[in-house]
Amino acid sequence: MKYLHLVWASLFRRKTRTILTLVSIIAAFLLFGLLDAVRTSFNQAGQSANGAERLQTGSKLSFIQTLPQSLQAQMAQVPGVKNVTYANWFGGAYQDPHNQVFSFAVAPNYLDLYPEVAVSEDQRKAFAETRTGALVGEQLAQRFHWKVGDRIPLQSTIFPDRAGSKNWSFDVVGILHSTDKKSGGFFDQMFLLHWNYFDDTTPYNRGTVGWYVTRVTDVNQADRVAKAIDALSANSDHETRTQTEQAATASWMKQLADIGLIVGSIMGAVFFTLLLLSGNTMMQAVRERTSELAVLKTIGFSNGSVLAMVLAESLLLLLLGGVIGLALASAIIPVVSANSGGMLNLPVVGADSWLLGVALMVLIGLLVGALPASSAMRLNIVDGLAGR
Repeated sequence: MKYLHLVWASLFRRKTRTILTLVSIIAAFLLFGLLDAVRTSFNQAGQSANGAERLQTGSKLSFIQTLPQSLQAQMAQVPGVKNVTYANWFGGAYQDPHNQVFSFAVAPNYLDLYPEVAVSEDQRKAFAETRTGALVGEQLAQRFHWKVGDRIPLQSTIFPDRAGSKNWSFDVVGILHSTDKKSGGFFDQMFLLHWNYFDDTTPYNRGTVGWYVTRVTDVNQADRVAKAIDALSANSDHETRTQTEQAATASWMKQLADIGLIVGSIMGAVFFTLLLLSGNTMMQAVRERTSELAVLKTIGFSNGSVLAMVLAESLLLLLLGGVIGLALASAIIPVVSANSGGMLNLPVVGADSWLLGVALMVLIGLLVGALPASSAMRLNIVDGLAGR
C-alpha cells in the first residue's frame, strides 16, 4: 500500500494513547489465545486411538448415581463386547482438602482396558496381592514426592470408613506411566486403589459401581453395542446411558461446568469492551486531524481514499495488537503446560485459532473504523480547514 507511511504516522501521532490501546488489544487477544486453548483441550478430552474402542456406561439420571455390580456379567454377554470393567470415584485429597487427587477404586481388570497406561509386571502383581495397595501416576508421584513403598494417607471428601472416619491409608506399590502424551495429563495424575477394599471398607457403597467401561471388538459397531447395553436396564430403577469415551468425558465435564459457554461469555465481554475502547481511540484520532484530512482533500485525495486510509489505520491498530497477543499466547501456552505438573495439557495456538483470531481482528477493525472513516469521507473541506 503506497500510503502506508501516512497511515503509520497517523496511527502513532499520539504515541501514548496508541500504545495504551495496543496494550489493551494485546491483552484481549492473549486472553483469547489462552482461553481458546482451554476450550480446545476440553473438546479433545477422550480423543485417542485406544479411546475409540471404549464405551462408558453411567447412570442415565446423574453421573453421581451408582449402578449395580451385577450389570457387569450381563454386559459381558452383549455381542460385540470384548471385556468390561468398572470403577468408582473416591474423591481423595492429600494433607489439605485443596490438594485434590484423581483417585478411583477400580476393578482388578481395569488396566486391561487401558493399554496406553504402562506399569511393570512386578508392580502390577504387587498391586493385585496388596489389599491396601495403590498405583500412582508418574506426575502425581513427582508432585508429592511419593515413591514405591510409601504409605500415603488420603482423606476422602465423600466416603467415610466403617468407623466413620474419612481418613484412609494406602501403600504405593507401583507407578503408572502414560504412553499416550495427549492423554498423559490425566493418566499421569491418577491414583488407583482396589474396588474390593473400597467396597468392603465404606458402608455407603454396598456393591455398586460408579460407571462401567466396555471395550468393543469392532469400533464400527459401537453404536449398536451401546444401544444393546442400555436395553439391559431399560424401564428399571437404574437405567443407563452408554456413550463413546469422548462423549462421556464431555458430558461429565459439562455437568461440572459448560466450558464453551464460560469461555464464550468471557471473550464476548472482553471484545465488547475492546470495541468501545478502540472505537473511542479512533474517534478521537480522526477528530483531532480534521484540518489535516481537509488538506489531503485539497491536494487531490478523493473521499474514497480518505475513507480507505482511516479504515486501514483502524485495521492496522487491531492487527498489530492482535498478532502480538496471539504470538504471546503461542509462547506462553507451552510454558504453562510444562509447569503445571501434568495437570494441564493445552494445545498450541493452531491454524484454526489463528484464522479465527485474524477474522476477529479484521471484523473489530472494520467496526471500529466505520464511523470515523465515514465522518472523514463526508468532511467538508471548508469546515475542516476552519477546524469545525
